[in-house]
Amino acid sequence: MAGNGRLSSIFRPFQLIWLSVKLHYDAFKEALRKDGLASLTHPQRIRDAAIAKLLIITSNGFIAYEDTTCVPSLVRSAQGKILELGPGPGNQIQRYDPSLVKFIYAIDPNPHYGDAIAAKVKKLDLQDKYKFLACGVEESEILRREGITEGSMDTVLSIQVLCAVGDVKSVMREVWKLLKPGGSFVFWEHEKNKDTVTAMAQACLNPAWSAFVGCCMNRDIKAGILAAGEWENPGDIEVADDPYSCLPRIWGVLKKKA
Repeated sequence: MAGNGRLSSIFRPFQLIWLSVKLHYDAFKEALRKDGLASLTHPQRIRDAAIAKLLIITSNGFIAYEDTTCVPSLVRSAQGKILELGPGPGNQIQRYDPSLVKFIYAIDPNPHYGDAIAAKVKKLDLQDKYKFLACGVEESEILRREGITEGSMDTVLSIQVLCAVGDVKSVMREVWKLLKPGGSFVFWEHEKNKDTVTAMAQACLNPAWSAFVGCCMNRDIKAGILAAGEWENPGDIEVADDPYSCLPRIWGVLKKKA
């Protein structure tokens, strides 16, 4: 039975990869229709459109799954001026506690999420408390124009994002800088499995997964977080003991050391 559980968990990601392959093909055809062969000089635009469509289509499934985890309680703990990394189609918007929120800045370099986020923000009447910025955390000039400067954020939220950034350590250094002393980094991520067999499966799946789903399966997320700067409570990081999962979870609420 244990072997069947391992196989089921390892090969389930193929379903998401196959859906993404089809969406990449659709995005490629649409780009050719609009811009002809010139579209081939901008492959990232095709990729952004396909990944956004994938995450929008699967949004309800991700939300339903996260509802069975600690994610809702983690998001509800976010307070004050909040920087949300990689909001995607806005899966976390309905989980915030408006009474604790002063303002939410949601940043993602993929601009295709704007309409989906705007619809959810309007539905929840959060227009005065939420702003989407199509940029990365390293784009300091854009952030500064919004008042997002070193030591200005009460909370930084990251739900399944660090697997998809270019460099975890670089992003986390920026996160640590932006947090106020005593501010909170709230996260729920996935990382490399400690089980040898599953780690080998992650290594085999990762090229297709990263190309078509947009994130890396086997990063050492914990090391990247801890290397960002000094935290008051690094021992509070929790890692799921799930030897059969290609996406084992790691989560916590870390406080920036004053």
